[in-house]
Amino acid sequence: MKTIQGPALFLAQFADDEAPFNSWDSITRWAADCGYIGVQVPSWDTRLMDLAQAAESTGYCEDLKGRAAENGIQITELSAHLQGQLVAVHPAYDEAFDGFAASEVRGDPKARQAWAVDQVHKAITASRNLGLSKLAVFSGALAWPYVYPWPQRPPGLIDTAFDELTRRWRPLLDHARDNGVDLCFEIHPGEDLHDGISFEMFLDRLDQHPSAQMLYDPSHYVLQALDYIANIEIYHERIGMFHVKDAELNPTGKQGVYGGFQPWTERAGRFRSLGDGQVDFGAIFSELTRHGFGGWAVVEWECAFKHPEDGAREGAQFVRDHIIRVTDKAFDDFAGAGTDEAANRRMLGLDRGHG
Repeated sequence: MKTIQGPALFLAQFADDEAPFNSWDSITRWAADCGYIGVQVPSWDTRLMDLAQAAESTGYCEDLKGRAAENGIQITELSAHLQGQLVAVHPAYDEAFDGFAASEVRGDPKARQAWAVDQVHKAITASRNLGLSKLAVFSGALAWPYVYPWPQRPPGLIDTAFDELTRRWRPLLDHARDNGVDLCFEIHPGEDLHDGISFEMFLDRLDQHPSAQMLYDPSHYVLQALDYIANIEIYHERIGMFHVKDAELNPTGKQGVYGGFQPWTERAGRFRSLGDGQVDFGAIFSELTRHGFGGWAVVEWECAFKHPEDGAREGAQFVRDHIIRVTDKAFDDFAGAGTDEAANRRMLGLDRGHG
């Protein structure tokens, strides 16, 4: 067993143009003041880091790490969620996702995809330069508009979508493997990799690529009515990252999983700050610890009600209270008799003519 590391904070929801969220030095000081010892960094946010420099210069990476360390913070992982989303975009979402891309490639899906692939490639290299072994990504989606289809899907549609998704991601996974980095796909509605079965479909086409792992976030499983504890038992060997995020699903006679197009505060399923939702984090931390997960517990704050700064401060202590420091001895060692093989044989009656 291993002790889970943390607490850490995903900075994507906090980076802002206002202090202390507008620079690397000030946001890491703020995170440390909240009680965090690590941060997960959105690689697209130039207020916090320059991805191109990080991919090109180990000196830049050492400076980035050193400035964080002065504030008592270490970088846990990079995130390339937004760039990964653009690796595969169904035309229905072209305009909605265009804002994730650099201005010069917006309105040009082919150029946007090439830009996104290059960005993920750079994020992998930057992770290596920072001494990191995991990178968070979204898979993107070609088949998602057909997840609950009417009319029915034509034969082969999903196979074609997953074959293409695999074709686009395999070179990036190979680059990740060659650089000692795993790509941790966040299993997330809106992505083609949205549950265990869709992740398996992807893995099968990748010949079980060793660098394809999961980012485990139980909130997305609660909102799908998926068994998030059993998921750990099934996929623990592929879980490379952990987002600590709470959620609740309170179906009524009027709405359920899909939410009736309501705003977040009015949906049956919604994200909550840690401890305010329905996720059994005691069971999750126990199960991950039992299976030897030694990665970071990273708070991702998303809540329909609570102020983010309150959620962040409460989240640090919440994670600290849930991390299980693993034991190096059995609880009943005090009753050990210090026996040996001869005694074992006597206890079994093996030297008394019983066999």
